[in-house]
Amino acid sequence: MFGAFERMVAGRYLRARKGERFVSIIAVFSLVGIALGVATLIVVTSVMSGFQTALVTRALGVNGHVSIEATAGQRIAGFAPLVARMRAVPGVVSVLPVLDGQALLTTDQGGARGGLVRGVTQGDLRGLHAISDHIIAGSLDAFAGDDAIAVGAGIAAFYRLGIGSRITLISPQGAATAFGSVPRVRAFKVVAIFDAGLSDYNNGVVFLPLAMAQIFFQMPDAVTGFQIRVADPAHVEAVLPALANILRGRNLLLRDWRHANDQIVSVLQVQKDTMFIVLGMIVLVAAFNVISSLIMLVKDKRADIAVLRTIGAGTGAILRIFLMCGAFVGVSGTAIGTVIGVVFCRNIVAVQHVVERITGGQVFDSSVFMLTELPNTIDWGDVWRVVALGLVLSLLATLYPSWRAARTDPVEALRHG
Repeated sequence: MFGAFERMVAGRYLRARKGERFVSIIAVFSLVGIALGVATLIVVTSVMSGFQTALVTRALGVNGHVSIEATAGQRIAGFAPLVARMRAVPGVVSVLPVLDGQALLTTDQGGARGGLVRGVTQGDLRGLHAISDHIIAGSLDAFAGDDAIAVGAGIAAFYRLGIGSRITLISPQGAATAFGSVPRVRAFKVVAIFDAGLSDYNNGVVFLPLAMAQIFFQMPDAVTGFQIRVADPAHVEAVLPALANILRGRNLLLRDWRHANDQIVSVLQVQKDTMFIVLGMIVLVAAFNVISSLIMLVKDKRADIAVLRTIGAGTGAILRIFLMCGAFVGVSGTAIGTVIGVVFCRNIVAVQHVVERITGGQVFDSSVFMLTELPNTIDWGDVWRVVALGLVLSLLATLYPSWRAARTDPVEALRHG
């Protein structure tokens, strides 16, 4: 498509000589603008995609792919046969009976906050790898009996708890006495501290042995729900009819992970699309710089264009020469921006820590964004979409100046040159 003569002339025009520095400086700024725009877009879209993926993945790590919950204030009594039937459903990997209840958490050192108390068996908690594989202190070996509790890293930091520390649970649903309702109060010894990677869990969830939770919440031989894991979360709908059939006649709420997380996923998707449009304007502005630099180059080379036309270069050759000049800026800027963006995304956690050490501040607040650190995953689909945007805008920017150059009348150019 491009001949050796056209490549040689385009290369000559791209190399600045004395008296031609201004046009080349504008071209360099255009290249830098495209590179920065592409890099920024890749970083932002990858971070937003990483948020979406990490939130869903970690939420699925601590919750099931399918959740079954009793309605408010209700319980599921005699749940063992129900668990056995659900485990027999093809595609179901595990069924985790849980007893959830709200309680006020306090210590002798002061401080109080509400939290979710989840009762599970020791074996089921070991099978919950998002918790059992991230024990940062203590051990689940001691998670048994009527005096054990496992707490999140956020709760441990808030109350300054260690292994062996005691934390008191106060249930708002008090026990009935002759003097009225009295809150149930019980102190437990911390035997394990976990880091689930989700600030909501680290700051608001504690685990009790299931038998003890049934006693504390006065639900003997009962649970409040089930967390079900399936072999293929992407096709979770395949097991829903069988589960719904087992639960027929019971006042239970059945929902899969997509509906449980659809609100936050949809919000992140809207933010991601909005940021793509807004930051895409940076690339568009850089593309206008390409137009201005090429127009100035055409004006500067009017005499050269006239000479080329007189020695036999056709309008197509002139058009391709200036197309190559603009395309070099666009393609180079897009390539440089892609490399910068990908490298930045790969090392974004290290960059975060460096900035925090230098500034002494907090770049990423886990209490606001739910995750404990910035995700460093790269969505290659978004990367290619950004690359395509950079190439298309920069190549479109070369069309008008190149057409103007090809339409230059050699006679007029030489007369006024």
